[in-house]
Amino acid sequence: MKLFRNLLDKIKPNFEKGGKFEKLHPVYDAIETFLFVPNHTTPAKGAQIRDAIDLKRTMVTVIIAMIPAMLFGMWNVGYQHFKAIGEEADLLTNFLYGLKEVLPLIIVSYAAGLTVEFIFASINNHSVNEGFLVSGLLIPLILPIGVPLWMVAVATIFAVLIGKEVFGGTGMNILNVALTARAFLFFAYPSFMSGDKVWINTEGGQLVDGFSGATALGDAASKMPIDTFTQKYSMMESFIGTIPGSIGETSAAAILIGAFILLFTGIASWRVMLSVFAGGYVMAIIFNGFADVLPDNTLFQIPALQHLLIGGFLFGAVFMATDPVTAAQTDIGKYIYGFLVGLFAIMIRVFNPAYPEGMMLAILFMNVMAPLIDHYVIQANVKRRLKRAQVTA
Repeated sequence: MKLFRNLLDKIKPNFEKGGKFEKLHPVYDAIETFLFVPNHTTPAKGAQIRDAIDLKRTMVTVIIAMIPAMLFGMWNVGYQHFKAIGEEADLLTNFLYGLKEVLPLIIVSYAAGLTVEFIFASINNHSVNEGFLVSGLLIPLILPIGVPLWMVAVATIFAVLIGKEVFGGTGMNILNVALTARAFLFFAYPSFMSGDKVWINTEGGQLVDGFSGATALGDAASKMPIDTFTQKYSMMESFIGTIPGSIGETSAAAILIGAFILLFTGIASWRVMLSVFAGGYVMAIIFNGFADVLPDNTLFQIPALQHLLIGGFLFGAVFMATDPVTAAQTDIGKYIYGFLVGLFAIMIRVFNPAYPEGMMLAILFMNVMAPLIDHYVIQANVKRRLKRAQVTA
């Protein structure tokens, strides 16, 4: 690291005021503060963290937490590919195939998003925001493998511009950036975000007879009989993640490893995470109670626990509902916010099969409602304190 320190110190004058590359100072600052702890305080506006680590180190911790889901997702892309074309492959072959398919998505996401970040940082003469370190990896992990690279670039640019920069950058946005990108693709290019073929990559091979690349939620939404559904998607398969789905969302086991890292380090709010699970489970239990009334709706009959394991529910609960910028800020507000995220996610999933992945819409809706929740929580606290003051007087 001393070599990097010496190199950065040598070229630093070129990027300072009056230097040849003064306009590119945000780029230099981003690299320097990524490699070394900065010797300046966090800007007055935006996200504030009172801790021994800075915002970049916080974001890196989140990235580390996502690595298990990313690595499993790469393997699963290869596994689903070879399964679809009727070939067997070992663990390494599956992983290398998935790596070849997923890595370009990650590179394009970071390239497109950071380009926008650098442009805005240079124009506004401020440091590069750290938030995209996480968003740049989240975006490809919540997409199907069949999304073209140019769509990833367009969606990422849209999300950074409309979802964050127009609000003032990191810490000022009201919507989760990664979900903004996914929502843009979902509504602008729906054929690339739904259906059977987008979840697997059969390039170079033909589908075997009778194979369907549909996700568990896709099959349930198409009214697959519950006995057939539970046979095709066992609880163990849903937990391990050997089923079609978005790249990073299929493995509950890998996501829970990430959840442990986030909770152990104190990066994510356990209140939000726990209440999302509670809200989703309660809503699923309620729907299970009406399964006999609507026997043709498979989504009513899926076991409550399995509802939490399939689709993007778990990934959203761990990595996106807990976003400290777009979630509720008060302790009580976090419980309310999280519970409603889980409740609405399952409600949208079951009531409207056209949007079986209800987690995206639920989180985005509650992102908008989070400030209102905090407002009423704070007002309730103020009224209680005033009442106590009056009684004491």
